[in-house]
Amino acid sequence: MSTTQALVEQLKGQLKAAGITYARLAGELGLAESSIKRMFSRGEMTLARVDEVCRVLKIDFAELARGVADAQPLLRELTQEQERAVVADRQLLLVAICCMSQWTVEQMLASYRLKEPAVVRALSQLDRLGIIELRPMNRYRLKVAKTFRWRPHGPVMNFFREHALTDYFSGGFDGEGELLMLVHGEIGRSLAALFNERLQRLAQDFAQQHLADQRLPDDQKRPYTLVIGMRSWLFAAFRDFEKRG
Repeated sequence: MSTTQALVEQLKGQLKAAGITYARLAGELGLAESSIKRMFSRGEMTLARVDEVCRVLKIDFAELARGVADAQPLLRELTQEQERAVVADRQLLLVAICCMSQWTVEQMLASYRLKEPAVVRALSQLDRLGIIELRPMNRYRLKVAKTFRWRPHGPVMNFFREHALTDYFSGGFDGEGELLMLVHGEIGRSLAALFNERLQRLAQDFAQQHLADQRLPDDQKRPYTLVIGMRSWLFAAFRDFEKRG
């Protein structure tokens, strides 16, 4: 969809939300209702005309543009090139992960030995990569979906397999709020997809709770990392015992 078409679609939604009919808009702009209908049906409108419609709606162009940006489809995963760029710089990867958790710049500076100019440069780079939309006052809008995941065999997951998994699983998982379970069994193929959906909902609940608990005092919060996995797999140490038909 072109930028002009996206603006027109956003204006349609704003008019509907405000209860302004094409007939009323035509009267406000001094045009025939048929001209208004034709303009919206064709999706063709000059920026000057967009400004006139915004005036009727009592919104400014910046607010309209934000609405267009917010309506864009969100990314469920990045491209290989995007991930490669993120993982090539450890500081950029850290800021990217903070953004995925919707941390503010203030939270990043309070938690890590980072300088504000470096964080702002990282945010600008993430904006160029299409991962966030950087806004005034170093605020940003995340452009990835709630169901976002790193590519299963992409640069970021490969980085974590090499550098993070051993460190993560070396813990005892016996601290407050910690848990490690290994469950093995055979289930129907159709049920595997159902369990995956449940696990995805659990991950989304965890992410939503993280956002909700941002208001809590620091002494009432503790960082946790949730790792969820499910695959058809036989431990390598047991493969020599497997019967092969």
